[in-house]
Amino acid sequence: MSTAATNPPEVRAVERQGLDVIAEADRKGTPRGLFWPWFAANISVLGLSYGSFVLDFGISLAQATIVSVVGVAFSFLLCGIVAIAGKRGSAPTMVLSRAAFGVRGNRLPSFLSWILTVGWETSLAAAAVLATSTVFTELGWDGGAVTKLVALLVVAALVIGAGVAGFDVIMRLQAVITVVTAVLTVVYIVLAAPTIDFAALGALPSGSAQSVTGALVLVMTGFGLGWVNAAADYSRYLPRSASTRGVVGWTTFSGALAPAILVVIGVMLAGSSPDLHRAIAADPVGALTTLLPVWFLIPFAIVAILGLVGGAVLDIYSSGLALLSVGVRIPRPVAAGVDGVFMVAGAVYIAFFSTSFVGPFQAFLITLGVPIAAWAGVFVADVVLRRAAYAEAELDDRRGRYGDVRWLAIALVVLGTVLGWGLVTNTYGVPAWLNWQGYLLEPFGLGGRTGPWAYANLGVLVALVVGFLGTLLFARRSVRRQEALGVPDDVR
Repeated sequence: MSTAATNPPEVRAVERQGLDVIAEADRKGTPRGLFWPWFAANISVLGLSYGSFVLDFGISLAQATIVSVVGVAFSFLLCGIVAIAGKRGSAPTMVLSRAAFGVRGNRLPSFLSWILTVGWETSLAAAAVLATSTVFTELGWDGGAVTKLVALLVVAALVIGAGVAGFDVIMRLQAVITVVTAVLTVVYIVLAAPTIDFAALGALPSGSAQSVTGALVLVMTGFGLGWVNAAADYSRYLPRSASTRGVVGWTTFSGALAPAILVVIGVMLAGSSPDLHRAIAADPVGALTTLLPVWFLIPFAIVAILGLVGGAVLDIYSSGLALLSVGVRIPRPVAAGVDGVFMVAGAVYIAFFSTSFVGPFQAFLITLGVPIAAWAGVFVADVVLRRAAYAEAELDDRRGRYGDVRWLAIALVVLGTVLGWGLVTNTYGVPAWLNWQGYLLEPFGLGGRTGPWAYANLGVLVALVVGFLGTLLFARRSVRRQEALGVPDDVR
């Protein structure tokens, strides 16, 4: 489907929609239009580096392949279910979440969502800067501070500019990124394939159940769980008559297709070269240039930057919406600009002052992955329980059917987070102030912070299950009472 069919009929230079419900006349397209934003945001060559991260758990090729495919697919399935809410309610994810948490009660998950999306856009921007520096160095040019600064300015301009412009520009940009990045990524894989050493891969030892679980959770948090809090932000432009199965299917397929392939190939590349495996820890994208001929370094820089920008653009758009849903009263374009300032500051620290990328990055994923998993469990269960469209006007009314603060949902997130943080550890010991995590591993008989379950990251799965089962078991009557009040004719 063309992008023109997925967008509002009038193309706006800057989208003014904030937390507003999308007007009926502006809901266009079909679920297959979701392919463009989701595929473009996840075609990044950073997915190849995840293969190295997976191997850090000491597992075999077969185990790594299984956890990569299952982790990517399942986590994006959660995104697909959340996207249903966007079609039903035509509002951003963190507005629709008010139905489960209450109008003001939802400020807690909105704040968590804002931190997560700003963290992601910062990490992606920093990775693009580091990759550019490495490419310049490989070419024999100056890859130092000046190159990093120029790269950061270009990346920031693309990401912030698209985030401020909004939906129309993002959909068109993502369509371009999809085509260019997909083609160049295929070329990269063809060029790197001869370095794969199947004998070395066959010699990789099998890991324990704990190691497999840890790798699975890392993949889930690095992909679908990193997007689940934004999954309805793009399906909200679809008409309510759009196929629910189509929304779930296209969101899941489009988001999971590229990462599932890239992570497995990344496992093969990192497993074939211990040097590459080590280099990825410092520069996860730039290290991949060591497998390339000189003539492809510039095209690689293009594919790396565009792929990372594609993800960062979706993040900055959703982070701006999350900031508004926290209660900050500024126009949506201004919110995206504010988040851009945080993104630039964080990228400067990572690119110019930090000595490691992987350590802080994985600590960030797991630490925020726990509360977001708890929220996702609550919201996914809430979407599954609902049968009718949302009463849109009441999503902003504390005295309406969704209430002010819904304490059950908040309690489930708090409980899931407390249990979850107690069952994860800071894998690389960076930063040291996160060493308090894992406080339940000893009391629960799992061997403590140095035992076999220390790096399995069970806490993310526990938080997800607590939120999901708690909502299914205890919120069913509440949802039925809300829907028994009926939905106004203008939102059916």
